[in-house]
Amino acid sequence: MDSRKGSGSRGGVRVRTSAFGSLSSVAVVEKKGGDMGHGFGEESEKSGAIFESETESVRPVWIEVADKVRREYGFGSGAQPAKFLQVKVLKETRPPVQIAVDSFLSRFFPLGYPNSVAEGYLDYSKYRAVQHFASAVMHVLSTQSLLFAAGLRPTPAQATIVSWVLKDGMQHVGKLLCSRMGARMDSEPKRWRIFADFMYDVGAGLEVISPLCPQHFLPVAGMANLAKGMALVSARATRLPVYSSFVKEGNLSDLYAKGEAISTLSNVLGLGVGIHLASNFASTIQGKLIWAPILSAIHLYCVQQEMRAAPINTLNSQRTAMLVADFVKTGSVSSPAELRYRERLILPVGLEKDAGNVRVGAPLQSGIGKPSVMAELKEKFQGEQFLLHFGEQATDMVLHQKASGEDAVRGWLLATHVSRLCKGRKFQDVDVYGKILEKAYDETERCLPAFISGLKDHGWHSHLFLEGSGVRAVW
Repeated sequence: MDSRKGSGSRGGVRVRTSAFGSLSSVAVVEKKGGDMGHGFGEESEKSGAIFESETESVRPVWIEVADKVRREYGFGSGAQPAKFLQVKVLKETRPPVQIAVDSFLSRFFPLGYPNSVAEGYLDYSKYRAVQHFASAVMHVLSTQSLLFAAGLRPTPAQATIVSWVLKDGMQHVGKLLCSRMGARMDSEPKRWRIFADFMYDVGAGLEVISPLCPQHFLPVAGMANLAKGMALVSARATRLPVYSSFVKEGNLSDLYAKGEAISTLSNVLGLGVGIHLASNFASTIQGKLIWAPILSAIHLYCVQQEMRAAPINTLNSQRTAMLVADFVKTGSVSSPAELRYRERLILPVGLEKDAGNVRVGAPLQSGIGKPSVMAELKEKFQGEQFLLHFGEQATDMVLHQKASGEDAVRGWLLATHVSRLCKGRKFQDVDVYGKILEKAYDETERCLPAFISGLKDHGWHSHLFLEGSGVRAVW
């Protein structure tokens, strides 16, 4: 679409145009020296005069696309004088393949894609579609197996209906167990989303093997629903933070709606393929034991790649450590898109040596231990919203209940500069609270404004720090 936005005048006529994604609108604001000639409704299939203009020849100024109709507006072209604002309904010249592609994008991608979303959204959507497809296929196979174990012999189509009746009981227990981890899900939405799909596959796997032990049907089915209940809460709780990372133009609702459309389409296709498999290749328990691991592997691989594509822009311990280490090394702040593939999503997250080996969220008794140590730290870091306790292996940072993301970054930078000034020596062998701490403070004050500015410029939410453990102190 060739759409120009703004306002302009053609002699005695002022025209205002506006555009939003693939839709544009035209409004006539004023015409001097007379009434407006014709309304916009008077269009011919070739061209139509809208109102008289007093200008010379001007080329077409914009193209409007609305309700699948393309209209070209202008004041004439070539050597002919332009006395009328003309509108021309353009014939459809796109090939059928292009029309189909554009129609697909309009239904399953946000308005204005790709300019309206952050980097990585296409990869996220591709893997999300395959993930839901594999999950739906496995759902049919596992439900049919569960019903076989209960002594029923349903048809594959019945499996998709009766499965809803089984989602009770232990599933609610699983939801309650996982609901207590909400703060950790805010801090690590990617990791918990992968956990959700892993638990779903555990539940589906238990359902698949249930015909092998029909005498233990209730315990097996109960544990399967327990796992699926945990998966359901984790998946729903992490959905919004992941969608929010792609928001670029305040279009969260559009992103959510189109993402759910992709999921729904993939689930429908997956259910169809699952019913076909359950009727043919996986109609026996042996067939299900072959297909279930394959589908689970596809499912988990896709959700991992899906999460790696999401540029989460909130600060937690892992991302802050990488940001500080990069800034100290290069003097620049990495963007969420640059960090996304470096995050650990499955393996435990260790301490970042280049960022001062800072550890956040440790209980006070393990990090500080004695009231006298707490009193000393409060004196040394008076006026700060954090306390730093320098140990041999790690530096424990205790955040005040009112500490913001910028306070956490300030404390992290200070700890990093102290560690660098110590040059590998043990903290108890140097006067940490003397000259080294003073020099570290000077260095932190010098570089902190540039670091905070870089965070904001790259879209990081620097006003929040999500440590996940919920361990904060008041002093």
